[in-house]
Amino acid sequence: MVNRTVRWLALAAFCQFLHPTEAASLTVATTCNTYTGVASDGVAQWLGIRYAAPPVGDLRFMPPEDPSCSDGAQLPNNTHGKLCLATNGSPTDTKTAEDCLFLDIYTPANVTSRSKLPVFFFIQGGGFNSLSNPNFNGKGLIQASGYNIVVVTFNYRVGPYGFITDGDQITPNNGLLDQRKALEWVQQYISFFGGNPGHVVLGGDSAGAASISLQMAAYGGKDTNLFHAAAAESVSFATVLTVEESQYQYDNFALAAGCAGNDSLACLRSKSAADLQAVNKGSAYPGAPSAPLYPWDPVLDGDLIQNLTYDAFADGNFVKIPLIVGDDTNEGTIFTPRTTSTIGASDSFLKSQFPYLTLEQLGRINTLYPNPDNASCPNSGCYWRQVSNAYGDMRYTCPGLFISSAMTEYGMPRSYSYRYNVEDPDQVAQGLGVPHTVEVNAIFGPDNVSGAPASYFPNGTNAAIVPVIQAYWTSFIRSFDPNKYRLPGSAQWEIWSPKTKDRLLFGTGGTTQMELVDADMQAKCNYFYSIGVAVRQ
Repeated sequence: MVNRTVRWLALAAFCQFLHPTEAASLTVATTCNTYTGVASDGVAQWLGIRYAAPPVGDLRFMPPEDPSCSDGAQLPNNTHGKLCLATNGSPTDTKTAEDCLFLDIYTPANVTSRSKLPVFFFIQGGGFNSLSNPNFNGKGLIQASGYNIVVVTFNYRVGPYGFITDGDQITPNNGLLDQRKALEWVQQYISFFGGNPGHVVLGGDSAGAASISLQMAAYGGKDTNLFHAAAAESVSFATVLTVEESQYQYDNFALAAGCAGNDSLACLRSKSAADLQAVNKGSAYPGAPSAPLYPWDPVLDGDLIQNLTYDAFADGNFVKIPLIVGDDTNEGTIFTPRTTSTIGASDSFLKSQFPYLTLEQLGRINTLYPNPDNASCPNSGCYWRQVSNAYGDMRYTCPGLFISSAMTEYGMPRSYSYRYNVEDPDQVAQGLGVPHTVEVNAIFGPDNVSGAPASYFPNGTNAAIVPVIQAYWTSFIRSFDPNKYRLPGSAQWEIWSPKTKDRLLFGTGGTTQMELVDADMQAKCNYFYSIGVAVRQ
């Protein structure tokens, strides 16, 4: 139940739909804990709420457990919880910690426990090896919705802390179990903050979007009623190993930490987080030329993840929910080495990310992706865009289109696809084009994230895209339909058809229109679909 100061009660009673510009204290008493937040500009926030017990000591590498009511309250001074430890992260980084399982809640300032507002639950990206969208503020989305939604953001374990395996000694995929634990917390407590646990919309970008696909396919596609729709930006299909195949990672990690012996797991649990971070570097796949960008990933465990993602969606083994899924025009540019100078270097990069690619398959990819920059070869970097195009389509764009088709083929009429093609002058000048997940800056609003492109801010060349995309997203969050509350003048977002393959195109300056996926992209994706299971996506 939400208790307020006398002054706030009087204001709320006087005008339900006016929102204060000065901060006001808010206290929420649940069945377990009491939480104190602040409100300003019509939005209340509660930061640093512990949704799971600290995963330290004997709980390191273990599934998340419920926090006790004595230590489950939020952090003092209304501060964000520290981020989870990242692969290749500094052992002395004070912004990260092993005790990191916290969530933040943003609501309209005048909500009560009877408000029952739709909930947007955002899953960060970072390749399952870091958290790349830290502490996004939900204020922009709430204001864009007309103060009609609740936003939840949270941390989950990544790298070895979330995805290490060791035969039957460690429960796999603890990072994904963290996500489910946070969703369970939302089911139990979000109504106290004015949210509706029966109307939870997942959001996420990159690994967060991959998490959406994995949670949809979890337990063979069993519907556990933890979420009811989803909006995924740049779904990622990485290489997925079995528990047994991933044993080399555990072995290399234990060796580097000085934990060789019969009781290596106990040794790893006895080490300090700083000791582990000093050796948290990741390993190359067996037979691959070098370490992948993201060495720790979810694995096939026969329980939470029972099938490769291509197989799960091809066979209909996923929760059927309304879905938005889409990609950016140049998905691969921020990942691939700018110094790539030969087709051999291009193929070596792809083989390091997807070790099951054969020489024949790489040759076919080279044919589908001829070098667009031959004029400058053999200079350094002349194959950068070639490998970027291939990697971006294989890992991101084609998986997203595949999921869109699977949704409609298995009877979900509300499946919406998009391509984001909003060009920022600085990013274009850097050669990045329209890079991976850049739209998340517009969805949350440039003031509510870190590092947004300058063109997205007021008076910038792309400022107009912010209210447009926010209206689509908040409409979908509220009604499972991006059109119901879309901005006047923006395009009607038609549902995806596997036959016509029509998607919404977001353009520079805020334009929107429907487009068809061209024949060249369809041919490329059809090839990636044909080898997807063989390369373990």
